[in-house]
Amino acid sequence: MKKLALSLCAVTVMTISGCASFADMAGADSATLNAQSAQSFSKMTQEARAKNQLDSSSSTYQRINTVFNRLKPYADQMNQTGQRFDWQLAVLKSDTVNAYVAPGGKVVFYTGIVNKLNLTNDEIAAVMGHEMTHALEEHAKSKIGAQALTNLAIGIGKSYAGNSIGDLGGAAIDLGSQVGIGLPYSRNLESRADYGGLMLMAKAGYNPNAAISLWEKMNRLDGAGGSSFLSTHPSNTQRISDMRKNLPAAMAVYNKRR
Repeated sequence: MKKLALSLCAVTVMTISGCASFADMAGADSATLNAQSAQSFSKMTQEARAKNQLDSSSSTYQRINTVFNRLKPYADQMNQTGQRFDWQLAVLKSDTVNAYVAPGGKVVFYTGIVNKLNLTNDEIAAVMGHEMTHALEEHAKSKIGAQALTNLAIGIGKSYAGNSIGDLGGAAIDLGSQVGIGLPYSRNLESRADYGGLMLMAKAGYNPNAAISLWEKMNRLDGAGGSSFLSTHPSNTQRISDMRKNLPAAMAVYNKRR
């Protein structure tokens, strides 16, 4: 009986391919997530504007927006979510070296990632393509489903073990769920976004080699590449290695446009 319960727990946690469907069942369907994202994005931009943190006129904004508009039609071609994206961009005045995307095509860039790394337009496209891929593949939705599956599995394991598990045993289950599913799953999504971003920027006519130079710059900024263990992101060194492997396919698409 114990083996059966533990097997059920493992199977529940390891069903990564069903995470998006599980999110649908949990009420986090695509249309709902996109609508919630649009509301949050609108609120965020209003607050940023009120604090004079929303950039809509600088040369940095103009460059980011130009790349954004050039990538959009190709991103729409890649959209297989069944939902039309209302792509929107917010550029925030901040030294923060970051960018992110919310469901439905809400892209946020901080000026710091362009200015501190002295990004070229092709490198901006590498960042933008990566973020757009997260939205196109609905990685936020998948992560919601993965977390729900993980929580369910933890509940099954702890419920079966009862008081006999002890504090250390409970911590072991929590850590096991994180290392076994949460973090590696997130790293897998990052790797998928890296690959999709390469292909998207290539389709729009941006040189995919810039994705490698981007992460080389990130490596210099971060110092050593570090370890991807217990991290939701691959190390910069790992990213670069994977991108070099995927570069020929992306360059084939890019060269067709020349």
